[in-house]
Amino acid sequence: MAKRNLKWQRDPEGMRLRILEAAKQEFATHGLAGARVDRIAAEADANKRMLYYHVGKKDDLYLAVLEGAYEKIRGEERGLDLEHLAPPDAIRRLIEFTWTYFLRNPEFLALLQTENLARAKHLKRSSKVKSLHSPFVEMIRTVVRRGVDSGDFKVAVDPVQLYISIAALSFFYLSNSATLSVIFGRDLLSQRAKQERLTHMTSLVLSALTGQAAALFQLPKMPRLPRTAQQPV
Repeated sequence: MAKRNLKWQRDPEGMRLRILEAAKQEFATHGLAGARVDRIAAEADANKRMLYYHVGKKDDLYLAVLEGAYEKIRGEERGLDLEHLAPPDAIRRLIEFTWTYFLRNPEFLALLQTENLARAKHLKRSSKVKSLHSPFVEMIRTVVRRGVDSGDFKVAVDPVQLYISIAALSFFYLSNSATLSVIFGRDLLSQRAKQERLTHMTSLVLSALTGQAAALFQLPKMPRLPRTAQQPV
């Protein structure tokens, strides 16, 4: 216990990060109701007193995990460099990123499902999450506006609707892959199926934006995303 307390005092931020990571896995696996603070503390090599000191009680810890999850995805999206790509390529990159991010971070999807079951009760308490999304929406709006100005896109779609559609095309497929695989007799999570899904989503969205037939769109030949942003698990 003395060693643990000394570690806590030497590296308080490190302890906080370990608590949040352990809590993310616990909430993603068991949901809010099934999550146990004792397991979180043990996984983080902490105790309840440290946990409450660094983050707060269970609901506060859950909200901190949610905020961290949104902060992480929005931060990676800012690094996509969409403003320096041709509008169609920017949309391709956003779709590819969203798809591969969901594949690499299944706990993010689990947290979203948990919070939606709670009717976003905890998220409503957060001012941080709302501030994260305004620049992201503006980034998409700028890409769409550039596409309309250049003649690549036929219509200036609502950036919020566009992102929701992109996220939904990925989210529904992944969150329902088990049942859909049984119903349609396909392994929807095979490597080939995941690549086909990405091509299909990209074709659908670009067809809607450009007014061209979906069959015209092939896999993008453009600079690949950084390795950490493109390798699904």
